Amino acid sequence: MTYNAPVGQIADTLYDVAKLDELAATGAFPNFDRDLVAPILDEANKLARDVLAPLNAVGHKVGAKLTDTGVVAAPGFAEAYGRFCDGGWMGLAFPEEFGGQGLPKPLALAVMEMMHGSNMAFSLCPLLTFGAIEAILEHGSDEQKQMYLPKMISGEWTGAMNLTEPQAGSDVGALKTRAVPNGDGSYAISGQKIFISWGDHDMTENIIHLVLARLPDAPAGSKGISLFVAPKVIVNADGSLGERNAFKCIGLEHKMGIHASPTCVMEFSGAKGWLVGEPNKGLAAMFTMMNSARLNVGLEGVGVAEAALQVATNYANDRKQGAAPGVEGSAPIIKHPDVQRTIANMAAATQAARSICYACGAAAELAKNATDPTVREAAKMREDFLTPLAKAWSTDRAVDISSAGVQVYGGMGFMAETAAAQLYLDARILPIYEGTNGIQAIDLVGRKLSMNNGAAPAALMADARATAREARQTNDPRLVSVADRLEGALDVFSEATDWMIATMKSSRTTALYGATAYLRLAGDVAGGFYLTRSAIDQRQNARGDRAIALARFFAEETLASAGGHLGPITMGSRMGDEDAMLLASASE
Repeated sequence: MTYNAPVGQIADTLYDVAKLDELAATGAFPNFDRDLVAPILDEANKLARDVLAPLNAVGHKVGAKLTDTGVVAAPGFAEAYGRFCDGGWMGLAFPEEFGGQGLPKPLALAVMEMMHGSNMAFSLCPLLTFGAIEAILEHGSDEQKQMYLPKMISGEWTGAMNLTEPQAGSDVGALKTRAVPNGDGSYAISGQKIFISWGDHDMTENIIHLVLARLPDAPAGSKGISLFVAPKVIVNADGSLGERNAFKCIGLEHKMGIHASPTCVMEFSGAKGWLVGEPNKGLAAMFTMMNSARLNVGLEGVGVAEAALQVATNYANDRKQGAAPGVEGSAPIIKHPDVQRTIANMAAATQAARSICYACGAAAELAKNATDPTVREAAKMREDFLTPLAKAWSTDRAVDISSAGVQVYGGMGFMAETAAAQLYLDARILPIYEGTNGIQAIDLVGRKLSMNNGAAPAALMADARATAREARQTNDPRLVSVADRLEGALDVFSEATDWMIATMKSSRTTALYGATAYLRLAGDVAGGFYLTRSAIDQRQNARGDRAIALARFFAEETLASAGGHLGPITMGSRMGDEDAMLLASASE
């Protein structure tokens, strides 16, 4: 598969949407310099384009293998991971204290987008390590930070998240893995975990597992869960590696896609682990890792969507079929209006998803580093609201976009050997793991929407309306038409939000019928807002016409249909449990 990151467009998004300059102004990133951005993006693209992308097909074909000595990565992956570590990519946004470079998070997200787009199976490994690092940074003891973080940030060790069990998926409170005190400060962990991405491999000498388990006297349900750190190889007090820990991979799942990412069944047999944070408060600590992973999964969606867009565009320019005005003989299918429309839709949705994810990362940084507490509070609220959008809206779009890529290929797209087919298979996991998109929708309306009586969507709408007014004031007819569509969509979103807030208070069940539709509308509005923002900012620049075209197409293709979401959002008030259960039951 060929891949070449849209470096210029990514840089524009970092400045127009993620507001890198505003983040730098907080003073939290003394190492940041505008002059660093272009070289960092260029070098990351070289790694993605020249090293990772060529391994994507072989990884899909061969996959990871479980042997008597453990999991062996797909051919070339260990060498590629070495290149990734040599470039210092893992530590881009982490503190200098532990070996990181202390740069803004959105810049690291941009780099990760390239890794995801070029080879999603490979990038899952650093994705999980990023999350594990953030969990230890926020909740680990000083000793744990000193013991694990330097080598995780350098990439010498990777991280893994052990949450799911056969009987406990999204219902984390049902987990049965036990942790019994050993009397020396450590715990003996016993149980089985499933769906553990990169739970074992041969690319590094150690893997630092974060494991959810129950203490002997733990309360039932989610309030009785603790988090433990359990290294594959025990780390001695002097930092050297000691004995192999008592857990191993006992099986690999056979999946539709991401074949090169080993999805492990892990068996813990009295493995040594150490408590992270407080007893019975593990779920809160794990959510730090999960929220990091959810944003990064959204970025996986962006990366796969961008790859699918590139693959489809290249094929459409090469494939000749049928006649087109002004073309002698068979015309490239890119000349046909429906193919043009399809690819334009793919491009606009990809950029909208990119913008939502980068904005979420920027809000996370501002929430930590703004000097004004009011700004920090507002940024945290924006981060919380955007996280389910970044994960769910972006990944749903990735499935749509990769499916459209298959459609552009026609019959060839259905052939297993094409990149379009692989990207579609890889993309399908994205709406499922790290909390299904249905769960993201429930989180959005059940938690994020109700905070401060809808203050988060109100703030987003206020910013979007200000941007629409600014677009109108340019007197550019192209941007005025975008403003019309954005304002219309905002009116619908405002009505939907008022209904959802009121209904959640009176009947949660009724409201939740419309949660997924509400998330879709929220993502459409957020995407339209950020595309309009970029179009305004780029209007006088070299890529201005493309930015405006993306905003215009998204406005006409997506925002214009906003009113159609109201019916599905409010459906629960007209169709109740009886109707749903009737339709969900087996037909006679």
